[in-house]
Amino acid sequence: MSAVMITRKVSRKWEKLPGKNTFCCDGRVMMARQKGVFYLTLFLIIGTCSLFFAFECPYLAVHLSPAIPVFAVLLFVFVVAMLLRTSFSDPGVLPRALPEEANFIEMEIEAANGNVMAGQRPPPRIKNVQINNQIVKLKYCYTCKIFRPPRASHCSICDNCVDRFDHHCPWVGNCVGKRNYRYFYLFTLSLSLLTIYIFAFDIVHVVLRSVDSGFLSTIKETPGTVLEVLVCFFTLWSVVGLTGFHTYLISLNQTTNEDIKGSWSGKNRVQNPYSHKNIIKNCCEVLCGPNYPSVLDRRGLMLEDSTSPAPPAASAASTHKSSNPVSQTTKSSAPLILNEHTPDEAKPSIGAGPQKSTSSPKEEKPPSPTSPNAVAPAVIKESAH
Repeated sequence: MSAVMITRKVSRKWEKLPGKNTFCCDGRVMMARQKGVFYLTLFLIIGTCSLFFAFECPYLAVHLSPAIPVFAVLLFVFVVAMLLRTSFSDPGVLPRALPEEANFIEMEIEAANGNVMAGQRPPPRIKNVQINNQIVKLKYCYTCKIFRPPRASHCSICDNCVDRFDHHCPWVGNCVGKRNYRYFYLFTLSLSLLTIYIFAFDIVHVVLRSVDSGFLSTIKETPGTVLEVLVCFFTLWSVVGLTGFHTYLISLNQTTNEDIKGSWSGKNRVQNPYSHKNIIKNCCEVLCGPNYPSVLDRRGLMLEDSTSPAPPAASAASTHKSSNPVSQTTKSSAPLILNEHTPDEAKPSIGAGPQKSTSSPKEEKPPSPTSPNAVAPAVIKESAH
């Protein structure tokens, strides 16, 4: 007869989270699975700045000012820090409903909609809430089994509902939502400044050296300058344009998802209930608001039961114990320690030696351990106790 051992394994919650995210550093880093474009972004930033520090900064620090490379280093560090902060953080992923919660929500929906006739389309699963005297519809997510909060949406790439979902950005390798939008905007803003800074001083470097040694000889001596100018030129328009677009959205307290869908500028001309009708207040709310904690509890502990066959030694020992039921009954039946609650008729049986009979001069032999008579007194004494 095979024995089974049940062991409890301790694991982190991020190991069992659904969705299409990847985790590193024991759940501290959370990203999307598609990270190829993120590596390209990091390579372009580090590569362009390295060329600038190698070819332009030594000349500009001597002929113009040593503050030029210092400011470039500070700006470069800030850009990389904002990029990593945006890419490695939880954008505001909402946890999915537990099976019990999902069943309860399904029962509520069925009770509210009633019985739907065969062939008829069921009504949409929505809830209406009022925000600043404006009716906002909460849509039901069939994947996460929840009614999404206002401004939340389901990301098809990460397969998660994200609170205040803005968009999924492959350049940062993560969704942009409630918890990392300000860092994404600071990243685009600082990257625009860094691109303009490098592009401008590349032109200054070429002009200064061309005065002394000519344009062609300058290009031959600093081949990295040409590559920098090309990268900055094509990057400048997209990055600066993206920064300007998000500046416009922040001034209206609006997300990219809402702007694309036309949530507040459609045919109904519904007013944006989240806007304060003031550019400064909207910017302060988005950029200077509280830093919301994550609701996933990625590094929380959870216990898992796993079954495995018992080793031969353990199974043999258990088989040996089960084949000798008399000794088990004897050990578990008799009281081990005398106390004031032990009956008087049970106390003599705990002594080390057998008692002499007063009715017969002959001395009785103690029963053998395998005899049934050795078990009966012990059982009676336990029941008396």
